[in-house]
Amino acid sequence: MENEDRHLNKRGGHWYYLRRVPKHAFLFDTRRLIRSSLKTKSLEIARIRRDAIEVADDEFWATMIVFDTGELSSEAEIKYKNTLARRYKSAQKRAVAHGFLYAPMEKLVDTVSLDEVMDRIQIVKKVSGDRPSRAEKDEAEALLGGAQEPKVTVSEAFDLYCDEIAVGDLINKSPKQKKLWMKTKRRGIAYFIDVVGDKAMTEIVRKDGLDYYKWWAGRLQPKGKEKPLKANTANRDIGNMRLLYSAYFKHIGDEDRQNPLRNLSFKDSSPTEVPAFSDKWVRSKILIPDVFDGLNTEAVSIVYALIETGCRPSEIANLMPDDIILGEKVPYIRIRPRQGREIKTQSSIRNIPLVGVSLAAMKASPKGFPHYRDRNDLLSASLMKAFRHRKLFPTDKHIIYSFRHSFEKRMLEAELDYGFRCMMMGHAHSRPAYGDGGSMKYRQNQLLKIAHPFSKIIFNLGK
Repeated sequence: MENEDRHLNKRGGHWYYLRRVPKHAFLFDTRRLIRSSLKTKSLEIARIRRDAIEVADDEFWATMIVFDTGELSSEAEIKYKNTLARRYKSAQKRAVAHGFLYAPMEKLVDTVSLDEVMDRIQIVKKVSGDRPSRAEKDEAEALLGGAQEPKVTVSEAFDLYCDEIAVGDLINKSPKQKKLWMKTKRRGIAYFIDVVGDKAMTEIVRKDGLDYYKWWAGRLQPKGKEKPLKANTANRDIGNMRLLYSAYFKHIGDEDRQNPLRNLSFKDSSPTEVPAFSDKWVRSKILIPDVFDGLNTEAVSIVYALIETGCRPSEIANLMPDDIILGEKVPYIRIRPRQGREIKTQSSIRNIPLVGVSLAAMKASPKGFPHYRDRNDLLSASLMKAFRHRKLFPTDKHIIYSFRHSFEKRMLEAELDYGFRCMMMGHAHSRPAYGDGGSMKYRQNQLLKIAHPFSKIIFNLGK
């Protein structure tokens, strides 16, 4: 980093921004030497305001090169829009450096007091003089709202969101997780564009939000024989468009802009609870030899690993060899994030002792399940098909996730401690945490209380 007091000059107790214009900018910036009062005696405040003006000058010189060269060919369309965006940001930063918030000219009339407008004009006069240079006109542009606000369309804003704004959300996702994230986000944006058009973000109004909401209402209660969609699907897509809108304007420094999709959602009254498998069903239908004949051995092991761990299918499928600890006195698995793959929540990080059929399953697959690693859709489709073909679902509401609910129900009925149940399930809970949740031996003893009896024949391991 350069000298932290660069471009700062103190005169009469007040700090000034003092900087020479670089030679490559002489063609359009005739100031040669920039001297601007920072209107403060505080060095800390001066540094902050210096930073804003410094960045604004750098961006101004860079953007003016594009305008001066007339580089506006069809190949330069994206560059031109980026130039407008940078010029707009530059105006915002210059206004802040003078102690004002930037506002477009038409909004200044409605939202800013006459006294403040006059203060802005006085500063412009002091900066510009009688024959203002191009750079000094840029100061006026910033203070009086003359910078053209870039017209970035919804689709362009979404590309920006994926490439820059949401980078932090994608860093630890696996390729498949990124693909699913992108697919889910893009769907809501694409529907919005279908309904209201690929409008400029600045031109989206409340009516557009209401039109999108009404379109979704029609899909939740369709006329004719079309199958109604669920409210949570609509809420997710509306929410993703609402998020894009707020994230985009926050990114360009317009945090106070009202969101046209605010407070638009549907109440989801449909039951979503997944039923649990009964103990009798698991023991008489699933924990029997040959029931999964013909099914991929990794898929079979995953099914049995779910029963006594309560894990999500994706948690088991994505275990790495070093997450499967079989050589300890108490064998266990580790559910944790790793480079290139994130997990659902922080509370999902946990160590689960292996007991019963789940221990046998992991012994049969000590290196994990490479065929299904980061292939959650394939695993889900394979298991759902296998269970339906073998009539292993008691009702059409049961799914593979029913094993997780069964595990939780068995712990509840065995009166295992609430905190222990939350820890095993990977659920967050409000009770203060004391210690590490108990030794692995303690956890093993607790889970042995609910373990199903089974025959080792189902793994061809002998009796």
